[in-house]
Parts: sequence; structure tokens; C-alpha cells
Amino acid sequence: MGEEQVQRFTVQSTRILGVIGLVIVAVFVLVGATGIDDSYEAPAYIVCGIVAMLLWVAVLRPSVAVEGDRLVLRNPLNTVRIPLAAIEQLVIRQWLVVSVGGRRYTNAGISRSRRQGMRDDRHTGDTGEELGALSYGGFAERRIQKLAEDARERLGVKPYSDEQEARAADVQRDWAWPEIAALCLLAVALVVTLLV
Repeated sequence: MGEEQVQRFTVQSTRILGVIGLVIVAVFVLVGATGIDDSYEAPAYIVCGIVAMLLWVAVLRPSVAVEGDRLVLRNPLNTVRIPLAAIEQLVIRQWLVVSVGGRRYTNAGISRSRRQGMRDDRHTGDTGEELGALSYGGFAERRIQKLAEDARERLGVKPYSDEQEARAADVQRDWAWPEIAALCLLAVALVVTLLV
């Protein structure tokens, strides 16, 4: 591939809820900082920071994308990069579950209800009409499965082969150190301000 292609799979309703939560926290801080309704004690501002960070890591940060030949799962405190050709199985139900080399990787960035899953399972074709009848989770599942199948074909990797197992060793996990550090610092700050 000459130019690395990126396909993102995002549920906008979840992101909207996360942004609304951050706006509520910001308004709460603004009201306290301006002294409109008496200013708050220091722990209240730190709790606002913790709530904002939790909204970020739990609601806004999780996402799923395909970047070039890798499936990228951005989880609350880490990012996992999986070679598409190494994917043995992928299913989206309450969250995304990917099986690679005997290990399972999950992500809450995409989901679908049990009812949506049962309805989607009735649509087995790949025509535009069939794909249009799927829920967003069903569409994302089919699309990622197709990209994984194409990657295996392009590289000549047979499913459940030794070569696919070898590619599974190339799974990368990177920790979200800024988020981890921010949560730790805020937790320590809260304890210190409560003890003082």
C-alpha cells in the first residue's frame, strides 16, 4: 500500500454524551470559580478534574479504526494494534471482541444490542441492500472482517495456520501514559487536600 488508509468506526451518540458530560463539569467549575454561588473548596475542583478524566477515558477515548494493515483498538488506558491478517475471529455484541493467536482483545468503542445482533444475523448477504439493513455494529463487524480477509488473501495467509499464528506475535500494546499520570496525580491531590 502506498498511502496508509484509515477507516474509523465511531458511535457518535456516545461521543455526544461524553461531550455533554464534559460541558456539565466545565459549567460546574465555572460557577465555582466565578463565585456566583459561593466558591467551592479545593477538593470539589479536583473531583471535577477526576470526573472529566473518567469521562475522557471511559466514554470519549475508546475507539476502533483500521490504519493500513492494522486494527487499532483505543481502550481507556491503552492502545492495541493488531495485524489484520492475524485476526482469527471478530464479533461485535455488547463490545468488540477480537481473537488473535489464542488471546482475546476487547474494545467498547463499538457495540450493538442483543436484538440488533439477532436482526443482523438474518442478513447474510453482502449486497448494498443487505448491508444497508444492518445496525452500525453489524456493518462495522462485516467491514472489519472483510478487511481482515482481504489482508490474509493479499499476504497468502491461511486462517488458523502457523503463519497466521506468527503474525499474532506482532500485536503491539501502548499504554496511555498521559491519562494514567493525570488520573494518578488527581487522586493524590484529592487525598492530600482532604487530609490538609
